[in-house]
Amino acid sequence: MPDSILAGGLNCDLLVFDLDGTLIDSQRDLSNSVNATLAHLQRPELHDTRIAEFIGDGAAMLVRRSLEATGGVSDALMAVALPYFLDYYRAHNLDYTYVYHGVIAELNRLREIAPDLPMAILTNKPFRPSRVICDGLGLSPFFFQNYGSDSFPLKKPDPFGMHALIAEASALLGRQVTAARTVLVGDSHVDVETARNAGALCLGCSYGLAPERLREAKPDHIVDTPTEWISGIRRLLP
Repeated sequence: MPDSILAGGLNCDLLVFDLDGTLIDSQRDLSNSVNATLAHLQRPELHDTRIAEFIGDGAAMLVRRSLEATGGVSDALMAVALPYFLDYYRAHNLDYTYVYHGVIAELNRLREIAPDLPMAILTNKPFRPSRVICDGLGLSPFFFQNYGSDSFPLKKPDPFGMHALIAEASALLGRQVTAARTVLVGDSHVDVETARNAGALCLGCSYGLAPERLREAKPDHIVDTPTEWISGIRRLLP
């Protein structure tokens, strides 16, 4: 039996999770922060569903796309808008954000059936709000690492963060973790591209922020609820 087969038959070396749209629903707080920024700049507000289309590539792209959609963007405008957005979101990132139903239960099940399986977060949200949110919502104890868009020189979909986590998990376990037995759980095309670029597998979450774009990106398997993660992982790595 290979080393990667853990308790409960999970043939997996490493699980990496996206945050927004995968573990948590943060759309309302992100939308409120975007619209507060637009109001500060005397721009019209955007509907939540439109803002959801802009999420997934980090704070700077979220702000840039929101400005492009409401009258245009420039470097000078970004120099004002991005710090305002980050400051506002820092103060309001737990106003309405919550953990998706079933997430905690499935994480506990993973811990029960595969207690040695390393799990980490890799998000395009800046690392400080990511860690604050995970601490506040009780997610942090499940993960050996939580990396954000500013943790590395390059963010998703570049595989830099995935490669770093694979190296850390290898050191943690005292054996080589392989990309082929690493699963990235995420809700966006960015996650699919990240997994593909790293040589890993992607378990897509259709309950997230952009299910249509997720399906178009063709992840290796799609689940409709967090309670299907384990069965999805077993399907990917039987």
